[in-house]
Amino acid sequence: MQFIDQAEVDVIAGNGGDGLVAFRREKYVPAGGPAGGNGGPGGSVYLVAVNHLQTLLDFKYAHSFKAENGERGGPKNKTGAAGRDRQIEVPCGTVVYDAATGELLGDLVQPGQSLCVAQGGKGGLGNRHFLSNRNRAPERALPGLPGEERRIRLELKLIAEVGIIGLPNAGKSTLIAALSSARPKIADYPFTTLVPNLGVVRKATGDGTVFADIPGLIAGAHTGLGLGHEFLRHVERTRLLLHLVDATAEDPVQNYLTIQTELSAYSETLGDRPQILALNKVEALSPEVVKAIAADLEATAQTSVFCISAVAGTGLDALMQAVWQVLDQPPPEPATPESSFLSTTEFV
Repeated sequence: MQFIDQAEVDVIAGNGGDGLVAFRREKYVPAGGPAGGNGGPGGSVYLVAVNHLQTLLDFKYAHSFKAENGERGGPKNKTGAAGRDRQIEVPCGTVVYDAATGELLGDLVQPGQSLCVAQGGKGGLGNRHFLSNRNRAPERALPGLPGEERRIRLELKLIAEVGIIGLPNAGKSTLIAALSSARPKIADYPFTTLVPNLGVVRKATGDGTVFADIPGLIAGAHTGLGLGHEFLRHVERTRLLLHLVDATAEDPVQNYLTIQTELSAYSETLGDRPQILALNKVEALSPEVVKAIAADLEATAQTSVFCISAVAGTGLDALMQAVWQVLDQPPPEPATPESSFLSTTEFV
């Protein structure tokens, strides 16, 4: 399955039905008067978040979505049928923007959450609405209003509690494969991982937590270099970052600083996200060298360093205990009013 996390589509709401000019012409009903019904409203276009989709792949092949038009008003004051709404399923974690203005329309996080992205047009008034003392037989009706049309941009931000980050070839895919049933591509060269991989890591109690293996970043990623913005946004939803540093790299401390610089440059809040620092591939070095590198990292990061080997499984139990300890703490409350807006279930 291809991993598609960005798409632009056109959404077209239905037009309202026209109002009708009609008069009652029934036997034994003198001066029946106007009886033209209103047009039905056009259908709207909604996005609906679902759990069974993981990417925006469907939008690679379908670029336009239209709701039904409302029907024309009928005689005997009958209102025309309303056009059916169009509901489009998207993965949970989809952020929606107006493609022309860049305006944020909504953020679909919870399953079943919906967002109106194109409002249907109102139906036109029939001639019965223009009856007055001065005009007893109006021959005027209004057309239905056109439905809203817009181009929207969809961006998927994966919903995972733990994001595994690091430079290319730090062993992120190997770690998520060791901790979960995920089977990402693993090879001995940089940029093996070109798309995020999700894996469910379970506690001894059976509870599961979603981990995301984020493709490797490089210096300048916040400006779009390398995979850049393509995958930095997937880190934004995580509660905890698991930062892997390759112990066999030429300068592990500088590698750590490179990632920290990119996180802070991309987003201030991302730079302050809780992190757990792990020195990987320690099986390839002597204990004395590992100890010296870990000490340098601790002095630079001002935090403890877990020495692990994702290949051999060394140190993973202690690492996971630290992860569970952080995740067991209640998440912080939203800090800005914007957060409450993003949780709105419908936008009109």
